[in-house]
Amino acid sequence: MRGNDVLLKFLIWRLRNISDKNFILILAGIVGAIAGIAAVVLKSSVHFIQRMLERNFYLYDINFSYLVYPLIGIVITLIISKYVLKEKLGHGITHVLYSISKNSSIIKRSKMYSRMITSAITVGFGGSVGLEAPIVVTGSAIGSNIAQLVHLNYKKRTLLIGCGTAGAISAIFNSPVAGVIFAIEVILADVTISLFIPILIASVTGSLVSKALLGNDILFSFQLKDSFAAADTPYYILLGVACGLVSLYFTRLTYFVEGKLSRINNDFNRALMGGAALALIILILPPIYGEGYETIKSLLNGNEDEVLQRSLFYGLRENGLIIIFFLFAVMLLKPIASATTIGAGGSGGIFAPSLFLGGVTGYFYARTITQVFPFTNLSLSNFTLVGMCGVMSGVLHAPLTAIFLIAEITSGYTLFVPLMLVSAISYSTISYFEKYSIYTKHLVEKGDLIPNDKDRLVLSQILLEKIVETDLLTIHPNATLDDLVKLVRKSRRNIFPVVNDLGELEGIITLDDVREIMFNEEARKSIIVRTWMTAPPAFVSSNEKMQSVMNKFEISQAWNLPVIDNGKYIGFVSKSSIFSAYRSKLIRQNQEE
Repeated sequence: MRGNDVLLKFLIWRLRNISDKNFILILAGIVGAIAGIAAVVLKSSVHFIQRMLERNFYLYDINFSYLVYPLIGIVITLIISKYVLKEKLGHGITHVLYSISKNSSIIKRSKMYSRMITSAITVGFGGSVGLEAPIVVTGSAIGSNIAQLVHLNYKKRTLLIGCGTAGAISAIFNSPVAGVIFAIEVILADVTISLFIPILIASVTGSLVSKALLGNDILFSFQLKDSFAAADTPYYILLGVACGLVSLYFTRLTYFVEGKLSRINNDFNRALMGGAALALIILILPPIYGEGYETIKSLLNGNEDEVLQRSLFYGLRENGLIIIFFLFAVMLLKPIASATTIGAGGSGGIFAPSLFLGGVTGYFYARTITQVFPFTNLSLSNFTLVGMCGVMSGVLHAPLTAIFLIAEITSGYTLFVPLMLVSAISYSTISYFEKYSIYTKHLVEKGDLIPNDKDRLVLSQILLEKIVETDLLTIHPNATLDDLVKLVRKSRRNIFPVVNDLGELEGIITLDDVREIMFNEEARKSIIVRTWMTAPPAFVSSNEKMQSVMNKFEISQAWNLPVIDNGKYIGFVSKSSIFSAYRSKLIRQNQEE
């Protein structure tokens, strides 16, 4: 109680002394700083677990611990999420988008730490996923809960979710520009200049916190060695197409594998089967273990033989064809490993797997060309980096984020032209087959997310159950029209639902149906309602999506439709009540802006 009193006094003082605009800027900095600290804690925790587990690993021999660690990590994650945290995992960014679209930007308080705990265990034990999505969920939850604490409205809650996202991405990659663009491109649908500034502040703050605590020990960085050669442009164009197709392969295979695993009803059976499959893949292809950034660093530094360490093929490291085929196998199985990790009950995201797959794709592409055509002089490191950009652009449907992330982690814009080219081509290629990203596809299909359509978005926020009209007087099917006339005298409506003893709607009678006969006293005493009623043109349920309801109004040309739940009559919904609710929502949103 005392804490609430202090908070109330602070909020009153704030209203008197700090404008809303300045208050949001202050909160943006706070959210960015806390998100930055969370990113540092998560990254440090994962690296600590990995160092503890890998200290007895052999560099040049097979490590059979690979058969145990990923499985243990997934099982522990499942136990914690199921019995301690009591929440379902899956794709975290999808949950953030759902919260913004359907839950008024309210994210559970437990999300501020739950994904940090579970992803640290999953990735620390070798799960083939990344930390970026979990830290985005953490940052978003921090923003949402701080906004709730100080009683901000929906628009400002959403803005602070974007600030948490920007601060988290900025901190984990030390990429403030990429953090801002990711928040705008993936999380926030529409951003004006007034909203842009707080996101900038949060992103910069997150980056500064990360630098202060970790120095240059960031997740991934590389200093460019080779310049961009314009003569390589045709090769980059083909790489863009290849990245788009690899992105499509990653996306479709993720849907397929997760769908197959979801059919296993028992959570522990799913974890054991998925964990065992993942362990077997990692035993054969060790680079798939964990996030995979060390593998990308080895490729960028020209140490391709390091990719074969701890594998069956290390003795053949001098054979260039073996390395090419090995990388091709990694490309084929990495999406399966990532989807299996998440589908089996692990915690993590596809951000890092898309970067990893892109880096391997770019290196494989350039290495194959130079192997087949030795006279070509392609920069393997440049193609690796541009490949990372291309696949990330395609998988996440975030071309700008991909461009600026790679530009920032290479500390320059030397590759800006090929990054833009490959990113655009990859995005265009996958968009031909997949209109939406992994994050948004299922939400759009269910009607829980409506991108780039403000009218439909506002409409989707209207809950039908709140506008059901229950003031219509019902009549029994065995009643006479004389009984109906008595109801007409008491009713202010011209529709009369015909409802039986079981509460089921059998039909409707309107005032127009009986207008001519209602003054004939003899006739109306002998006519039974059942013989005079008509069937409604359509009916809806109280939990039906508003877009579906409006489609039924459109097809039936009706102005009122009955609401039926589990066969029982609930009430009626009218077009006018929907339009009124829509108008109120729109006015409220405009006022909040």
